[in-house]
Parts: sequence; C-alpha cells; structure tokens
Amino acid sequence: MADLTRPLDLTPARRTAPHAQILIRHLRRNFVLWVGITMLVFWAGVIVFAPWIATHDPLAQDLSRRLEAPSADHWFGTDDLGRDVYSRVVYGARVSLPAALIVVTVIFICGSLLGAVAGFFGGLSDAVIMRLADLTMAFPGIVLALAIASLLGPGLGNMLPAACFVLWPQYARLMRSRVIVIRHFDYITAARAYGSPSFRILLRHVLPNAWTPVIVKAALDIGGILLLLSALSFFGLGVSADTPEWGAMIAQGQQEFFHWWLATFPGLAMFLVILAFNLMSEGLRDWLDPQR
Repeated sequence: MADLTRPLDLTPARRTAPHAQILIRHLRRNFVLWVGITMLVFWAGVIVFAPWIATHDPLAQDLSRRLEAPSADHWFGTDDLGRDVYSRVVYGARVSLPAALIVVTVIFICGSLLGAVAGFFGGLSDAVIMRLADLTMAFPGIVLALAIASLLGPGLGNMLPAACFVLWPQYARLMRSRVIVIRHFDYITAARAYGSPSFRILLRHVLPNAWTPVIVKAALDIGGILLLLSALSFFGLGVSADTPEWGAMIAQGQQEFFHWWLATFPGLAMFLVILAFNLMSEGLRDWLDPQR
C-alpha cells in the first residue's frame, strides 16, 4: 500500500535539452568534421595569402632552369618553361577550388529544388523534370560537357555552365527519391490534415529530413568536379595555358613521365582538398542525420 503520509515531490521535472543544444553538443564531439574544416580553413588561407606564400611569380619563365628537380631554390621543381611549380600550385588553389565550389553550389541548389518539386507534387512536373534528367544522363558526362563547352567556346566562364548542366540530374534524382519516401510519413499526413499549404509542408517538414544525403553527396562530389574541370582544361576548353590550374598542371605532368614532380605536387594538393571535403561530408552526415 502506498504511503499516504509521504509528502509529494513538487520539484519540476528535468526538462529535455532543446534540439539546438543537442546539435551543438554533438558538433563539439564530432572530431572528423573538425579535422575536415581545419584542412579547408588551411586551403582558404592559401587562397587568401597566396602572394605572400608563393616564392616566385607563377607566370615567370626561365628556360635556362627548365625541368629542374625539387631543390632549395624551387621547392617543387620547375616545369618545361622554367616556371616554379610550388608557386603555381599555390596560385592554382585560387582557380580550382572556387570553380569547383561554384559548380557544386549551383547544382546542389538547382538539382535539389527540382528533385523536391518532382517528388512532392508528382504528375506533370515530375514527368517533365525527370525526362529532362534522363535525357541529360543518357550521354556520358565528359562527352556532353565537352560538347557544351565547345559550343560556348573556351574559357572558365563557359566551362562552369557546361559542368553544371551535366551534373544537376544526379542531385535531382537523389532528392526526388528521398522526398517520395518522406511524403508518405504520418507527420506529413497530419500536416496536410491540419491544412498547411503544400509549399510550407515541403519547405518546413520534407526538405529538412531529405537533404542530408544530398549534402553529403555535394561534399563528396568536389573531387569529381575538380577532375571534370581538369579534363575540360586538358582539352583546351578551360583556362588558358598560362593560368595555373591543378588539372592543367596534372595533364602537363602526364606528358613528362620521367619528371615526376610536375604531376605529383598538384595531384597531392588535389588529394588533400578531396580528403578534407570527404572528412567534412562524413562529419556532416553524422551531425545532420535526423534519425540520430
């Protein structure tokens, strides 16, 4: 029998931590995410302070010192025109990284929104968007990018739209598949029954639970975008030959097989950038996963 003479405990129950506090606490413990962010901050510093970090003019030619191996004067050696490879790698970060980030931002926003609309509303919008995506993905990506860049003409400003047009269907299809699953959940049905507008349901309830794999894919695709832009530069449809760009430098180094430093150092820089984005994407997946 319960003790009726025992005084009641009137102290308030301990409140559950708000969702924002849980995310902040998990963010502090996410070591992998902080490692990726630290590496990206390092490369951001390289981009900003390139004139002070570089030891030579990246465009200066000295044919008397062409194809020299790494030394105290030229840390990463010289290329076939006597240009300092280290300085060109440093300045190459100013071209390769912003170009890849612009492409991934555009395809992430456009592809995600188109895929969300197609998956949530269905019908004619779904048919039109997905058939356009299927038509784009029917061609090999590099071939279609080369064709578009050839029509627009060489140059960085024309290379970026070509890459965006080739890659957006992947994000649209991924977002559509997630939205189709989420739109049948009970809380979406409850929101419809409550009378919430469709776009409000899409923006407030569907997208926050569907964008995690798309964000992870965007971070993982940085490396592939760098390689695609490099391929366009290799075929003469990207930056000019004198502009320091990692992809063009790697393509040049492949022609000089016995001079290993020409492709090794820009390739190492690209590897570190891809590793940084991969680590950041893994940390973002754990941090933004709504099921956690």
